[in-house]
Amino acid sequence: MNKLHTQDEWIERARQVLPAGGFGNFDHSIMIARGNGSRVWDEDGHEYIDYLIGSGPMLVGHGHPEVLEVVLEQLPKGMTFFANNSRGVELADAICKAVPCCEQIRFVTSGGEADMYALRLARAFTKKNKILKFEGGYHGMSAEAQMSLAPEIEVNFPQAVPDSAGIPPSVSEDMLIAPFNDLLAVETILAEQRDIAAIIVEPLQRIIPPTKGFLKGLRSLCDKHQILLIFDEIVTGFRLAYGGAQERYGVIPDICTLGKIIGGGFPLAAVGASSEIMRHFDKEVVGADNWLMQLGTLSGNPIASVAGLKTMEILRRPGQYEKLRNLGKQLQDMQSNALNKVGIYHQVVGDETLFDVIFTNRECSDYRNTKHDKPKKALKYNETLRKQGVLKAPSKLYPSLAITDLDLEKTGEAVTIAANSIT
Repeated sequence: MNKLHTQDEWIERARQVLPAGGFGNFDHSIMIARGNGSRVWDEDGHEYIDYLIGSGPMLVGHGHPEVLEVVLEQLPKGMTFFANNSRGVELADAICKAVPCCEQIRFVTSGGEADMYALRLARAFTKKNKILKFEGGYHGMSAEAQMSLAPEIEVNFPQAVPDSAGIPPSVSEDMLIAPFNDLLAVETILAEQRDIAAIIVEPLQRIIPPTKGFLKGLRSLCDKHQILLIFDEIVTGFRLAYGGAQERYGVIPDICTLGKIIGGGFPLAAVGASSEIMRHFDKEVVGADNWLMQLGTLSGNPIASVAGLKTMEILRRPGQYEKLRNLGKQLQDMQSNALNKVGIYHQVVGDETLFDVIFTNRECSDYRNTKHDKPKKALKYNETLRKQGVLKAPSKLYPSLAITDLDLEKTGEAVTIAANSIT
């Protein structure tokens, strides 16, 4: 095959060899060629300020020199072994010291895989089958996770709606759905249902913050009904704070899942809990009937481990989270100010470390009310930002520590143009 040169040539080639022309992730109309610091470039050489950051893991920026140094040092020593290695053990130790609920962890390769094992672990520990999740909550690609992730029809709670083909109807029988930030709805479901193993929740659901007392209320209800509380911290872990949402909100779950940042840009995730719960991964301790089988070719591989360790070391340095939140606040304010100036109603929804603009005047507290009143306006806004050299996901913006004053200045100019484009 002749070497391809232009982005359009690569896009056409992708259509031939990939379903729908992509990997199933981001917009298939752009091909990223490289990244450095706060910037990425497409195959035609167009430069963008990157607020997508790989969907979250590149919190310290692309190609951080310290991360590159440890990766290049490890490469000639070995890339993966399918066996214990000291770098993976070192990372596990660092995670357990940082994350309140983790006495032990088990490595996997992706966040979705970690969430799948978290649900299985809860069932193994409690000897119960049902799981309660929140409408709109994202927990990977397992059959359970694909229940009421993004339902197009509104059904009565706690009925589960599958979001994917290929899921047996029986899966919905063990999944219960509640609206996020509604403790009364959760309490009602728990009072009416039996055989519930766990509640799984994103402490910050996509971009929707928990209302005051919601997470503490979930903790209390789980304790009352002898149900495990699972925090999906794939996104929030080491982002909202060094100890994740558990540190930020002061609520400790029974099980948590981690990903993205702990691999420093390489495939790595983990499920963690107390040693009492985690013993189900040890056949010699719990016996064959209670053993949760888990293995993975790349789990705990040393390349991801050293990248994650160095990333975590950088995040521990004084002032890093204050800097991240300050950057996020400036990005929030510049957008709100620009939109207010042209008279466009909106809500800035999320945390300073992860948020987006929703074009509505409603309070955004759950999946059903966190939607644009005019989706075409949001589409035009994001399209204009990209034309002006700002890359973000359609429904969220990730600040990173690599963002500079010049990036903020250029982003502000792009935001002003985007706001004026939708008046």
